[in-house]
Amino acid sequence: MEVLPLVALVAGSAIVAGAARWTRVSAPLLLVAAGLMASYVPGVPSYALDPHIVLPLLLPPLLYTAAVDSSYLDLRANIRPVAMLSVGYVLFATVAVGYVAYLAVPGLSLPVALVLGAVIAPPDAVAATAIARKLGLPHRITTILQGESLVNDATAITAYKVALAAAVGVSAGWAGGIAEFLLASVGGVGVGLVLMVPIHHLRKRLREPLLQNTLSLLIPFVAYAAAERVHASGVLAVVVVALYLGHRNWQVDFATRLQEEAVWRMIAFILESVVFALIGLQLPVVLKGLGEYEGWHAATYALLVFVAVVVARFVWVFPATFLPRLSKRIRERESDTDWKSPVIVGWAGMRGVVSLAIAFSVPISVPHRNLILFLTFTTVIGTLVVQGLTLPPLIRLLRLPQRDAQAETLAEAQAQSEASRAAEERLAELLAEPENALPPPLAERLRTVMERRRNAVWERLGEVNAVTGESADDVYRRLAGEMIASEREVFVTLRDQRRIDDEMLRSLLRRLDLEEAAAYREDAA
Repeated sequence: MEVLPLVALVAGSAIVAGAARWTRVSAPLLLVAAGLMASYVPGVPSYALDPHIVLPLLLPPLLYTAAVDSSYLDLRANIRPVAMLSVGYVLFATVAVGYVAYLAVPGLSLPVALVLGAVIAPPDAVAATAIARKLGLPHRITTILQGESLVNDATAITAYKVALAAAVGVSAGWAGGIAEFLLASVGGVGVGLVLMVPIHHLRKRLREPLLQNTLSLLIPFVAYAAAERVHASGVLAVVVVALYLGHRNWQVDFATRLQEEAVWRMIAFILESVVFALIGLQLPVVLKGLGEYEGWHAATYALLVFVAVVVARFVWVFPATFLPRLSKRIRERESDTDWKSPVIVGWAGMRGVVSLAIAFSVPISVPHRNLILFLTFTTVIGTLVVQGLTLPPLIRLLRLPQRDAQAETLAEAQAQSEASRAAEERLAELLAEPENALPPPLAERLRTVMERRRNAVWERLGEVNAVTGESADDVYRRLAGEMIASEREVFVTLRDQRRIDDEMLRSLLRRLDLEEAAAYREDAA
């Protein structure tokens, strides 16, 4: 692809995604809609999805960012529902949707229909996490959806390879298919387990943040490539490594964490934006060469497959939720489960770019390849638009319990209070040693900073300012920001008067930036 179309794609996607933050519509929906409209604009180049780019170059970093931000402890606590969706549901959807397509489309063989089923079986990782963040779903539902989206691509890709082998006549039978599935899953986890400890050890040993972040950018690609090299699941390898590194991220120095978070948030924003825009831009490519299936026949097949995808998820989700609860142990462990949760999980099965990338990787020699592309595209668009637009009102209608912000702030304040007491005791021990002697003003400054950190969270629970509606903590941060801004203006004026040079200005501004970062707690995007 030429440079200018690529730059236009990234820039346009970022603009639309940025505009979505000012609307109540999620960014994936606006990006897909913008891509669809742009595909009709004369002069817009053809952006055909290349599976050799999407799967090894786009999927690993997107999975890595999602897994690093996930909670290993929460996923372990919800391993049963996550496994039921990421493995059981994907295999069930592959067979169910494939069989519906086999019955509905004349001349479509069962192996080829199963290829289609495997292609559109996995809900999209990016769509699930984006909508969960936007809507503020209950914590357990968000964990289940994120956990499913981290693993289901591996299941779908393996099922696709088995179905494709049957479709082209090189299948080794059910035994061979099961063996390939086990190799991919166990091998992917194994590669991740082998890589995660030495990678984390290397991250701790490197003391230069630039080197550590360079390593961070390489990790998902190394894990994916290493697993694929031995015919294992690169997806699972990336997820295992990322979960381990995220769980132990506190062991890396603060400069690396700050820089790494900023870098990966930018990368995730760009890649997610581009991915959804690319989905909409595929329309001309998909419609080209549809041939004998043009017209109302293709529309009928698309509608049947879409309905099959939606129904199959509910057919699986409800029994998978309630049948295991016949066990007393599971009922006690999942006591907060009601009928509303599976409704939301069932309706949150949007498909995305992974399905399209797999569909484009179907060899040209496979019969009905163009139809597979078309049905995958219509299913992806249908789930993103229909389910994506109706999910927010459905959540409001069901009146799901919202996260208790007051209780979370109280827990945060209690945790900070315990940590501050430990810090006070440690500071007293250190100051009692002769080699740690400090002038009284500096020692008092350490105590003041610690006291400020402890009180800041409690102040958020206090009364708000009657005039501005701000808490005492908000007022403090605003005044601190105003003071720092005044200092910054003076430094710039001194530079302009040639009383200090640019190098000294950058040093002074960096010091102010760090103080401002300490004063302001960054809100989640």
